[in-house]
This record gives sequence, C-alpha cells and structure tokens, in this order.
Amino acid sequence: MPNWLLPEYIADVLPSEARKIEELRRLMLDNFRLYGYELVMPPLMEYVESLMTGAGADTDLRTFKLVDQISGRMLGLRADMTTQVARIDAHLLNRATVTRLCYAGSVLHTRPSGLHSTREPFQIGAEIYGHAGLEADAEIQELALGSLALAGFSDVRLDLTHVGVLHAILEQDPVAKKDYEAIVALLRGKDVPGLQQQCAKYSQATRAALEALPNLYGDVEVLKRAREVLPALPGITHALAELAALAASAIGRADIAIDLADLRGYQYESGAMFALYVPGLPNAVARGGRYDHVGEAFGRARPATGFSLDLRELARLLPTAERKHSIRAPWGNAPELKEKIAELRKSGEVVIQSLPGHNDEQDEFECDRALVLDESGSNWILKNLG
Repeated sequence: MPNWLLPEYIADVLPSEARKIEELRRLMLDNFRLYGYELVMPPLMEYVESLMTGAGADTDLRTFKLVDQISGRMLGLRADMTTQVARIDAHLLNRATVTRLCYAGSVLHTRPSGLHSTREPFQIGAEIYGHAGLEADAEIQELALGSLALAGFSDVRLDLTHVGVLHAILEQDPVAKKDYEAIVALLRGKDVPGLQQQCAKYSQATRAALEALPNLYGDVEVLKRAREVLPALPGITHALAELAALAASAIGRADIAIDLADLRGYQYESGAMFALYVPGLPNAVARGGRYDHVGEAFGRARPATGFSLDLRELARLLPTAERKHSIRAPWGNAPELKEKIAELRKSGEVVIQSLPGHNDEQDEFECDRALVLDESGSNWILKNLG
C-alpha cells in the first residue's frame, strides 16, 4: 500500500478549502463574541468516563478509544465537544450566573455520519448555561441561523421538534419508559411497522400516541393537529407551545417545518431541538437543542442549550474562493526593497518574493502587480501586469 494513502473518510484539506474553512471560523467566532460568548478550547482526548457522560449509545459507538500509557486508563478521542464544554461550565468555571461559551476544533468519528461525510469534522458551536427559559433557546436558534447567513446561505430550512413530547408520553407508561432507546431509534427511522410491533405491549393510550408521532410532520399547522391527536398532558402542552414560539421567532429567516418524530442527535437532549438544512446537502448542516441534565455527572446540573455545525461540510457547499490579488517581488536584501515590501504588507497587501531559479505557482494567489525599480534605478514602484 502506498505510504501516501489516508484511511477511508479521512482527507487532507488543501489550500482553497482550508482558506474557506478558516474564514468561516473567524467570521462565526467573531459574531459569537458580539453576542457575549467566550471562547474555550477543550482537549482532544479525555478519560472515556468523562466524554460519555450524559451521552447516548450512538456517541459511544462514534468514539475512538485507546489506553493511556501513563495511567493505564481508557482514553477517548472526542466525537463531540458539547459534553466537554458542559464539564468546563459545571466544574471549572462554576459560575452562578448565565454563561455563554463557544468553541471550534476537530472531532473524530469511528464511522462517517453520511455518504460523503468525513470522519474528522471541524466542529464549531455555541452554548448557553444557567437559563431554563425559552429565551436561551431562541438566542441559540438565532445564532445558528445567523451563522449560515454569514456563510452566504439565504435558502435555509429550519426543522423543529421537541423531545418533551416523547418524555411526557412515556412518563405515563413505566413499561414503555424502559424501552426509551428502542423507541427513539424507531421514530428516527420512521419505521412505522417496527413501531407498531414495539407498541403492542403498551397501554392503548401510549400506543395511540406513539404511533401518531411519525405522521405529525409538515408546516406549523402540524402543531394544531398534534393538539388534537395527542393526549392533553401538561408536558405535551408545554412542548407544543415552545415549538410554536420558536417557529414564530424564525419567520422570515427560514422555511419552517415541524417533525415530532425527528429525534436525531446525541441522545442527551431534554427539550426543544432543531436542525438546519441548505440546498446541496441531504444531511442537516447544523443541529441544536436543549440538554439540561448533562452537567449533573460533573457535580452541578445547569439548564443548557446550544448548537454546532461542521465547517468542513459547510465549506464544501460554497463556491471556490477567488484568488487573492497579490504582488510579485524579486528576492534581495537591499534595505530599500525590504522597507518597501514591509510597507506593502503592513497595508494589507500580499507580497510574494520569487526565490532564485523558480517560477511562482499558487492556487490561492494571482500576482497582478510586480514590484520593480523605476527608470532611475533608485525607487521601487508597482507595475501593473495586466
């Protein structure tokens, strides 16, 4: 096997794509800061027990594991950064007030999440801790939509759901509650026959409510239909009201859809959830939602909501970046030449010095000007190369 081959679904990021990713990262992090979010940088690996805290079986399967040569304990390479940031809020910062945190970095997956996905996404996201009200959910949703707008996407679809609907249904049936993960898997796959078979052992009320969920999808009118067919439990009433409010806050910024069976995520969500879709990508480009219980294992339960997206996947959807106009300069140690180059770079110009015996060849830059001596041979001037 050639030694330049990489593992499947692992790829180098070449100059033009790397520049798009980096520019998106800077744009989004700067925008997060305008909202008051503080940047944190969790480690790439932790003890498995910490990484798996509050996460479901799907996160466990996605996580690469290895033995620590120092402690002998099992380490995990992060597959998601949300639980890490929750640990930072709960254990290290330990603030009593609302805390807004953001992050950006690579994560690793044992398997790709989609047909053309990488196993090394570049995850960027934002989280709010300490506020249980819907205002935090609305801010995170606004921030996620704003991030896609910064990337140049105007045709966005917002899919909303709420795990509280399922929780309220299962709370009424202890037998069904034990099968939570199996029911979630069937709802995610819209496996109606499988769901009917699973529900055969539950009470009539539970069976009717669960079997109704896969058909409760569409525009915001679905909420009206849900109130008619689902039991009038306080938890369901509250969840549907929150979905209506979040949908109203996004009017004019995205096409809105409701799907009460779309429970895809990391299985630590506890309330309203959303997914964002853009043309050209079958998978959700961003996901977010409320996860109020993750911090419990770190000694401090805090209301929490946030979102994340993969910058590598997003960058692939964008057109090739235009080549940067730049200046070609000769190689030399003359003080006047060095001073002129430094002056140009300080003003924001890209100046590429040609090394002796080589022609410049870059994907990212187009030398449309050259630094040359004037006719007197004493002053360096810019010459348009056309």
